[in-house]
Amino acid sequence: MPDKSDKHGPKLDDEIGRETQGMVSGGHSTHAEEFKETEPFSNDDPADPTAPSAGEREGSPPGMSAQDVEGRSALARMLSGVRYPARPNELIRHAAEGGAPDAAVEQLRTLPRREYENVADVAEELGYGREERRY
Repeated sequence: MPDKSDKHGPKLDDEIGRETQGMVSGGHSTHAEEFKETEPFSNDDPADPTAPSAGEREGSPPGMSAQDVEGRSALARMLSGVRYPARPNELIRHAAEGGAPDAAVEQLRTLPRREYENVADVAEELGYGREERRY
């Protein structure tokens, strides 16, 4: 009695065998598109959003604290649109015209009289710290 498990014929069976060879021998999914793969899961307990953060540098680049990152971000928003290199009087005028808080404008008035290349240069001069290279 002939084997009846062959649904497609010998040629098509050989072609299907070649197409699925990676899945059979690789031991993992061969999907080219990442969205087709199953998501990994964790057995850890879900994070408590009310718990204090784990550390001062969590989520911030090396060389900067979380407060430095927040301060530099606020400074960058306040000085968006400034053309660099810029002198302190240009930075002060831009911040004042943009409606920056008086305390921030006064902080810019303490900058030494020199040209600043970018926001990171201004932030470093104001004491926010500078991001260290990661590589």
